[in-house]
Amino acid sequence: MDYKLIALDIDGTLTNSQKEITPRTRYALMEAQKQGKKIILASGRHPIGIMPIAKDLALDRFGGFIMAFNGGRIINCETGETMVSKQFPLEYLPDIVNVLKDSNITINTYDDRRIISDNKVNDYTYVERDVIKAEMVVVDDFISSVRFAINKILLAGEPDELDKYQKILADRYDGLLDVYKSAPYFLEIMPFGVTKGSMLPLLLDKLKMKRDELVAFGDNYNDMTMIGYAGFGVAMGNAEPDIKKIADYICESNDEDGIANTLEKYILKS
Repeated sequence: MDYKLIALDIDGTLTNSQKEITPRTRYALMEAQKQGKKIILASGRHPIGIMPIAKDLALDRFGGFIMAFNGGRIINCETGETMVSKQFPLEYLPDIVNVLKDSNITINTYDDRRIISDNKVNDYTYVERDVIKAEMVVVDDFISSVRFAINKILLAGEPDELDKYQKILADRYDGLLDVYKSAPYFLEIMPFGVTKGSMLPLLLDKLKMKRDELVAFGDNYNDMTMIGYAGFGVAMGNAEPDIKKIADYICESNDEDGIANTLEKYILKS
């Protein structure tokens, strides 16, 4: 199959444990683009945490795309156009804050350039800040501070406590919001129906391409729908067991150039 699109999760997939793209992986992706393949950076991150990677991989020159907020915002790197933006329904925010009031979990969202966090900031919130390299603003009244359009809520906390509240929130908002993990210490709350796998068809339709022409790489639960949707879904060697179960192929880990190995084996023309 001649794959024309390469969708890449970032953390745990494109980047290694040091949050870096290895030279070999970068070279393979540049070669893919020179051969006419388009790259989609599909991440839960805010766009400002993806833009430097898009620039490093020359997505503006080769016509790639950013799918930020798990697909909640899709950006054309060549034109800078926001092609899709799905807004989080703010009417649910007071109830979410109330459900979490006795927890040690930080509630976070984003404006165009900053992380907005409630006053229960923990170490995992700083992980998010450092990864996307954004300013963080801590507010005492989260509800009154968020009076603008947002794309998602990010909960940060200890994995066991997040597991507990994932079940509570998923049951409470069944059919209203999507709730899934992107890391052991991050829980994403999204507008209903907004996942990487559900938003990719919108982009492919605009590009007049088929899912059979798409290869996707991922490692965590927010990648599950994308890997399931792609014509060739690849789980990283470091992926969660459930992700590996649905993948068409399991490559080496993000610390072992799994993406580069797969591209060289199946995608790149010699």
